[in-house]
Amino acid sequence: QVQLVESGGGLVQPGGSLRLSCAASGSISSIYVMGWYRQAPGNERGLVASITSNSRPNYADSAKGRFTISRDNAKNTISLQMSGLKPEDTAVYYCNFRNWVEPGWSITWGQGTQVTVSS
Repeated sequence: QVQLVESGGGLVQPGGSLRLSCAASGSISSIYVMGWYRQAPGNERGLVASITSNSRPNYADSAKGRFTISRDNAKNTISLQMSGLKPEDTAVYYCNFRNWVEPGWSITWGQGTQVTVSS
């Protein structure tokens, strides 16, 4: 009942910047967490950054100081501003939406958008 649309992936040089966006629509509760996860070949999918419906952010250690997550409440959209990108940031990035539906979380994943950091 929640749909996600991702945008902003692409190719960028090391040290460059990209901005990812994810827009949610559908039956959104008043309590939710939206975030970005990534998965590179040979690695498990892991958290990059997330933000709650009351704007509390959480970052992976690898993202701290370089990435910033923000929320546009009116549009039910989150953005991940990535700077100082490194080749090891190359991965498929997935938007994640965790919607509180009593008595637990309902989870929706985006289809994924490729981020490639290479010279």
